Amino acid sequence: MLYYKIPGRGELEIENLVLDYNGTIAVDGKLIEGVEELLAQLKEYVNIYVLTADTYGTVEEELKDLDVKVLTFPNHKAGASKQQIVMELGGHKTICIGNGYIDLPMFKESILSIAVIEEEGAYGKLLYYADIVTHSILDALKIVLNSDRVRATLRN
Repeated sequence: MLYYKIPGRGELEIENLVLDYNGTIAVDGKLIEGVEELLAQLKEYVNIYVLTADTYGTVEEELKDLDVKVLTFPNHKAGASKQQIVMELGGHKTICIGNGYIDLPMFKESILSIAVIEEEGAYGKLLYYADIVTHSILDALKIVLNSDRVRATLRN
């Protein structure tokens, strides 16, 4: 479990990390270099879920060595499917990281959300619902691992 004590906002106890795949931890269906190592570190603290419609059909191969939970769903129900998964996990104990329009419903459901702006860019209105915005997934994962960074960004 990850614990964050945020002045003016209380304490967060995080059990789950939910990640979008394409555009967030992968570009053009290929895992971004450095993500594997950071996810291996995070696995010691939280359950990791990768949510995807698997547009490129690469997710299983790309994540085969990570031992994370991969959940796929139909393209036409992506946003609602992501939101439902976060609800079932418990949004009050879940961090979500994403970049796209379809990530908006899960951002609204989670206790902490991080938008990343990788090579695909990010849905502009998603930034409004994000608690933290980073320019890379590596920065986002490093923030999750460092409670001081979370506190510094979110303190009141």
